[in-house]
Amino acid sequence: MRKFNVNVNGVSYRVEIEETAAFADTPIMSAPVQIPTPAVNVPQVNAVPQKAAEPAPPKATAPTNGTKLESPMPGTVVKIIAQNGSTVKRGDVILMLESMKMENEIVANVDGVVTIVAATGTNVNAGDVLAVIA
Repeated sequence: MRKFNVNVNGVSYRVEIEETAAFADTPIMSAPVQIPTPAVNVPQVNAVPQKAAEPAPPKATAPTNGTKLESPMPGTVVKIIAQNGSTVKRGDVILMLESMKMENEIVANVDGVVTIVAATGTNVNAGDVLAVIA
């Protein structure tokens, strides 16, 4: 058995290595290096109680009149650009939907006054109503 001091990221470790017959004659280092082994104090970790997860906000109900703007894909609403009650034209960006690490612009499909149904941070599936334009 040979004993070595090894320094890893500023922490010194003492290791013992068993020599085998194939490597017994091979010199490992030219001169032994003595590194003092510092005392390592491991801080005691106290468990911190965690809060219960908050329930998801209820989905808003879509108005019955008007043209529904549905999600073309599953994803998360990351930003709402149009204001509730604002007038939009076909092609105006209503909100940003993140899907597969890509942000997608969701645009108005008709002209009219927009009512946003989805909230920022809401997970939606394909076909879910995001807004209604009347």
